[in-house]
Amino acid sequence: MTAHTTPAGAPAAGPRAARRRLIRELLLVAGFFTVYKAGRLLSTDRTGEAFRNADWIWDAERALRLPGEGAVQRLLLHGDALVTTANTYYAAVHFPATALFLIWLYVRRPAHYLWTRRVLAVLTGAALVLHLAYPLAPPRMLPAARLIDTGQVYGPTVYRAAPDADTLANQFAAMPSLHFGWALMLAIGVIAATRGGKRSRWGLLWLLHPLVTLLVIVGTANHYWLDAIVAALLLGIALLLVPRPRAGDPDADPADSDTGAAAGADHDADAATVAGPGPGPDTDADTGARGGVHALPHRKSTVETVGAGK
Repeated sequence: MTAHTTPAGAPAAGPRAARRRLIRELLLVAGFFTVYKAGRLLSTDRTGEAFRNADWIWDAERALRLPGEGAVQRLLLHGDALVTTANTYYAAVHFPATALFLIWLYVRRPAHYLWTRRVLAVLTGAALVLHLAYPLAPPRMLPAARLIDTGQVYGPTVYRAAPDADTLANQFAAMPSLHFGWALMLAIGVIAATRGGKRSRWGLLWLLHPLVTLLVIVGTANHYWLDAIVAALLLGIALLLVPRPRAGDPDADPADSDTGAAAGADHDADAATVAGPGPGPDTDADTGARGGVHALPHRKSTVETVGAGK
């Protein structure tokens, strides 16, 4: 008779352990986001430097023969409904879409959630460093661009009219555009998490999200083309630095893969101890006994009993 024992190294199962993991993830994401927001506000008083950098970026884009941001804005200004929709997309889709995406990965694709969370952390951390090192006024503030602040004129907007009075957002943190960087990672994450499944073809439709985001951030004059290009380059670096989930990685437990692997090893070792080793040089082949532990005596079958004349 054998008794089942729970391995000491395995994570506790049940709703309580799941709640602990969820709370840990929420605190981790909230803490990182708080540090990022606080760090961005450190460069709000560098107005002169931000406008000098904006002039340089504008001239660099013309030297590179990039299309003018005004071409996209003129398309949006064909109708009030269109430009209002673009402003709403900029203000209301960025954070909720990313949050819902992470929640879906946490529940359905835990291994991909860990990978995506780490990539976003590297991307956002690099963006914070660049925001502090290179303050940049957006094109809606640049006189040479001759663009309309569509958020202020048509609404809705997430920024105050006077950047110096805006205590909730740093309006001089245009480069890189995390709107575009996060949107691109969302599309890549969905495609990677659904690749090979029935929904893989539908996952390609998520590429429309970064495309629409790019047109929105440029058309509303909140970002330059180079803001999106730099965000894509930083995302590429983050993807190279963070290892992708392997094909054999389980997607059943949102716990850290290292913890899960260690727990699995402990469980296998305990299971082997309870079940006993296989036949070896010191094992009785008939009884399966080893080390003085003997099996029950062999009971003769009815055929053997009759054959013996009993």
